[in-house]
Amino acid sequence: MQGKICIVGVAGGTASGKTTIVRKIKENFGDDIVVINHDSYYKAHNDLSYEDRSKLNYDHPDSFDTQMMIEDVKKLKNNEEVDIPVYDFSVHNRADATVHIVPKNVIILEGILVLENKELRDLMDIKVFVDTDADERLMRRIRRDMAERARSIESILNQYADTVKPMHEQFVEPSKKYADIIIPRGGENVTGINILQQHIKSMLVV
Repeated sequence: MQGKICIVGVAGGTASGKTTIVRKIKENFGDDIVVINHDSYYKAHNDLSYEDRSKLNYDHPDSFDTQMMIEDVKKLKNNEEVDIPVYDFSVHNRADATVHIVPKNVIILEGILVLENKELRDLMDIKVFVDTDADERLMRRIRRDMAERARSIESILNQYADTVKPMHEQFVEPSKKYADIIIPRGGENVTGINILQQHIKSMLVV
């Protein structure tokens, strides 16, 4: 890894299109990019049963070990390699394994709350918020969770009403004001994605 390291934060509500945008950026920059998901830093709850873990509010900032993520990003910016946690959604707990991350020219931090924490924001060169209509996000979340996590519509809607929507309104949506670039409609906004990619390229010029 040589040259400037550019830290890009990509936030937005659940199923807003963050992952699609990050994937398109990754396709453009190839081996010059590494993606770190905030979800990897969900706190371990080995002291709780599966039933109790499944009832936790995973959309609140306190659910994440964001301080650990901050320390890892600082090390990467200092050209140090890190081992980040792995979170197992099937058991609602942190796995024993870790993932070894080597510093790259572009490091993307993705997650609904990556713009919520000031110390983490201050490490970023570019802050992005993916702004997608709430109804569209809910429909996408239902399709995703049914297909990928084998969940019922009832459980998805209950979680959305109990924690996802109120936490979005309390923490995610207010963090939009910190964004340098807002991309409406998510992954289908080709122009917005192209502008972001050009901005990243300009940041990498030493």
